[in-house]
This record gives sequence, structure tokens and C-alpha cells, in this order.
Amino acid sequence: MGLSAERLREGIDAIAAQDAHVAAALVRAGYPEPRIRARGYETLLRTIVGQQVSVGAANSIWNKLAGAIGDIADPRALLARSAEELRAAGLSRQKIGYAQSLAGLSASGEIDFANLPADDEEAIALLSAVKGIGRWSAEIYLLFAEGRPDIWPAGDLAVQIEVGRIKGLAERPSERTTREIAELWRPHRGAAAVFMWHHYKTEVL
Repeated sequence: MGLSAERLREGIDAIAAQDAHVAAALVRAGYPEPRIRARGYETLLRTIVGQQVSVGAANSIWNKLAGAIGDIADPRALLARSAEELRAAGLSRQKIGYAQSLAGLSASGEIDFANLPADDEEAIALLSAVKGIGRWSAEIYLLFAEGRPDIWPAGDLAVQIEVGRIKGLAERPSERTTREIAELWRPHRGAAAVFMWHHYKTEVL
């Protein structure tokens, strides 16, 4: 499960104790609510469905897809549907390829969501083997579904913007700079990421 409210507070407090900028931001924004998603294939499939569409559109497509597939939590059920059936449920040709890639790797056991590598980089690399799942999506899954405490999605635009604002930078830092700034926040960078989104007031996954 994702980071609990208690673990978020502990992580953010630990960072704020050594970073005056974060401490000041915490006074302004308060603590974030937990962002927890279920572990497993279904959550990553929902991520694919939601790519580049609004939340409302993603929910509509998801409901149509669930109706078309039946047991949407079973990757074999998706693999049993034709591309035409998946297209009729609202998936684009590209997303059909992504969903089939995920379902295939899950059904074969090549990706075992109950036993992902303990090393974060190894887990990110494994999840990124799915077509359409890049580093960001893999990081979001590991943070929200597994609650890995030191995941730091430095490529996320909102994270970069808020790191720049909170640290008083003249412009939005690059991914590399965002990663460098957060080195001092280890091993609580996951809590830092959730706080950045909270400070920015954006929804993720």
C-alpha cells in the first residue's frame, strides 16, 4: 500500500527539520492527504487508460472497458478480447498495444506485482518494459501502490515547479537539478514528492 498519513508526516517532518524552505512551505500548505492505490496489474492498466485524457474521460473509458472485458482485474480477460472490441470500449490503437503489452507480461508472470524487485531502479526498469509505461508512470506506481519511501519523480513538471518555488529559484529547475536538490532529502523523497503535488494542488493518478 502507499504511504500512510503517519509515514508522510514522519518523512516531511524529517526533511523540514533540515531544510528551512520546506519547513516554511509546510507552514503554508500543511500536510498532504495520503495518495494510496491498490497494488497490481489493474492499477497500472488504469494508468495507461488515463494517459493524455481528462479524469472524466478516463473514468468513462474505464467503465466501458470493464463492461467489455468482464473481469478487468484478470489480464487474461483483456488478452481474450479482439482489438476491435477494445477499440469499441474507447481505447486508441496505441493504448490497445500498451494494454496488451501489460496484460501479456502480467499473465506470463514476467511481471509479478506481488514480488517486484526490492531495488527501486530495478523495479522501475522492469515496469518500464511495458509498452507505454515510462519512468514517470513506473515511479508513480511504486510510490502510490507500494509506498516505496524514497521514490523521487524528478521528471514530473509539477514537482519541478514546486521545488523551484519552495527553494526560491528564479526559474523551474531541470530534472537533473531537481534530482540533485532532493539528494539531501533521502530517504524520504517519496513523502517530498507527495508534498510537492499537495503544494501545487494537482491530482496525480
